[in-house]
Amino acid sequence: MIAVLSAGLAPAFALMSYIYLKDRVTEPLSLIIRSFILGALLVFPIMFIQYALASEEITVNRFIEAFIFVALLEEFIKWFIFMFSIYHHSEFDDHYDGIVYAVSISLGFASLENILYLLTNGLEYAFLRAFFPVSSHALFGVIMGYYFGRAKMTSHHTNSNRLFALLIPFLLHGLYNYILAIVANNWIYYLFPFMIFLWYFALHRMKAAKHSSRI
Repeated sequence: MIAVLSAGLAPAFALMSYIYLKDRVTEPLSLIIRSFILGALLVFPIMFIQYALASEEITVNRFIEAFIFVALLEEFIKWFIFMFSIYHHSEFDDHYDGIVYAVSISLGFASLENILYLLTNGLEYAFLRAFFPVSSHALFGVIMGYYFGRAKMTSHHTNSNRLFALLIPFLLHGLYNYILAIVANNWIYYLFPFMIFLWYFALHRMKAAKHSSRI
């Protein structure tokens, strides 16, 4: 059990540390931990909803499953939690802060999901889980947080940026899931380039947010 917890949490802590230490003015750890816990608690209602949808066999269309039942559901609830718990918080006072808190929520979700997966399927999947699902959730969080930061720190296009904070992570997450669904045997040849693009896109958003924070 300790090995599973360590393997399940280690990639999240590594990624969170990287994001956190890039912040020019570090955020309070108590709020980051709270965001992480809220993200972890999201796993249970999402799992219940996804199980109910699968049990009812509403659709067998892989596109709908990948984009609606998984990506939209997960990203919308993370988006909603950010809006409810972080967006109007006094500590959210800098563009890059949006990235820190959105990644906290995303990694909380990814960590518990990862632990449950490793408990069910074994530690041999720990490395692949760290590189693909856990890191992808973190990168979706970077992108969500970037647009939340723009919405909070600029006086124009606020509603559009809040919409982009949901729409872009949802589309990227849906594409990630769809790749896994349609190329089950050779997924790594398609998913690896996608992850390179996702890292590039997210790191570019981090750089832009840091630059905006210095202005």
